[in-house]
Amino acid sequence: MNLISQIKELKNKISGKINFHENLSKYSWFNLGGPAKVIFKPMNLNELSLFLKSINEFDKIKVLGAGSNTLIRDGGFDGIIIKLGKSFSHLSLLDKNTIIAGASAFDKNVSNFALENSLTGFEFLSCIPGTIGGGVRMNSGCYGEDFEKILVSVQVMDFQGKMRVIYSSDIKFSYRGCNLENNLIFVSATFKGKSENKINIQKKMNNLIKQKNGDQPTKIKTCGSTFKNPENNKAWKLIKDSGCGGMRVGDAYISEKHCNFFINKGKATSKDLEDLISEVKSKVFNKTGINLELELQIIGEKT
Repeated sequence: MNLISQIKELKNKISGKINFHENLSKYSWFNLGGPAKVIFKPMNLNELSLFLKSINEFDKIKVLGAGSNTLIRDGGFDGIIIKLGKSFSHLSLLDKNTIIAGASAFDKNVSNFALENSLTGFEFLSCIPGTIGGGVRMNSGCYGEDFEKILVSVQVMDFQGKMRVIYSSDIKFSYRGCNLENNLIFVSATFKGKSENKINIQKKMNNLIKQKNGDQPTKIKTCGSTFKNPENNKAWKLIKDSGCGGMRVGDAYISEKHCNFFINKGKATSKDLEDLISEVKSKVFNKTGINLELELQIIGEKT
């Protein structure tokens, strides 16, 4: 039995949504991307486990969070996209300093929840447009803070449908990354903060948001920082100093406000953006000898 037939048989056993050949553009902040072979939106952990156990260890699986850091190619994704919904966005207190957050909870909602419960350490999350699962995976951060500093543990399910807990002390974090295997689906995470006066927390959040709005473009089709900052350098400055300001390919542009933000002006293709990324990488390397690494994730098939 082929994969599609196996999954069609599952549709009667679960209440979550299973769609075939659905376009992925609405799941990316770039509004780009071709169809996925399968998109599965489980209602709960049991459904996710049943689904994974039923597909005979098929491993071409990607979890898509907010789509705020992902460029999906025009050819789509020839595999399974798992999209965790509202039932995976829960927020609760384990104790007065510890938050448990579902993997699909938005970072800014976790920041607000921490504020409501007088916990500091989460303010930077108000500036990150992604979800908790993606944040742990890439050790998201800004303004000197990142997930490594607040994470206690992450609860994961492997592609065989089995759950386990991984403690932060057993994870090797790096700048915008970690060493956790790609065959793990993050379902929730536990974080530790410190008690603080709400007024002070709100003030810090407001200052960070104000700084972000001053530095970065808003209300446009972009997916955040395109490249990681090399050690002792800023990607935006390297891009600007290499003469890339104002570059474009088709309807894919470099933001005038921040050179490390690439924009779909409306009619760009994923290929336009990928070609622009390649051109910028080449110009920066030729000018500086520095090979920029992507912060943005690119998934899918080339056309």
